[in-house]
Amino acid sequence: MRLLLVEDDILLGRSMVTSLSRHGFTVDWVERGAGVDVALKTEQFAAVVLDLTLPDIDGLVVLKNIRRAGYTLPVLILTARDDIEDRVKGLDGGADDYLIKPFALEELMARLRVLIRRQSGFCDTRIDVGELSLSLSEQAVDYQGERLKLTNNEFKLLAALITHAGRVMSKEQLQQSLHGWDEGSSDNAIEVHIHNLRKKVSNDVIKNIRGVGYIIEK
Repeated sequence: MRLLLVEDDILLGRSMVTSLSRHGFTVDWVERGAGVDVALKTEQFAAVVLDLTLPDIDGLVVLKNIRRAGYTLPVLILTARDDIEDRVKGLDGGADDYLIKPFALEELMARLRVLIRRQSGFCDTRIDVGELSLSLSEQAVDYQGERLKLTNNEFKLLAALITHAGRVMSKEQLQQSLHGWDEGSSDNAIEVHIHNLRKKVSNDVIKNIRGVGYIIEK
């Protein structure tokens, strides 16, 4: 699951990228509000984590621009502004959640998991599609009741397909779920991961739509 982090604090930004990456997220980070529009136009994200106090544009204006442009992805405001007025403005302005700094990483991840589940149309703590069961909190997938042994990239890829069940994902979209801006990937990386995943689940689970991409049907 790929996140867009909008945070101007260098130390906090680096720490968040490292910590979230260790817990199954792929994180792209911009330090200014001006970079948000470009990022959203060129990449696909599961959610945005948005600071309000940015050096160029107020975060509430960035949020307004996101919603005016028609983006419906979840936005979690992460800020030191703790006034009730700011919280109300943020939530009424289109934010899906509001978390005050300083914060516990575990709480941030739990809130992100909730937002991603709801965006995918699931409210339970687990996402069940056919014989697959995805737990975002445990970073694990069960198949036919048995826990799959997955590499980090295999989990990210399978999680992307499950949370988008019923929709075809292109190779480019799947690559985006695995790699941030500073990470490279070979052209055949997705095929290799799909091949390995099909050894662990039935070939019918992950279907190839020739010339389009891959899909897990609901």
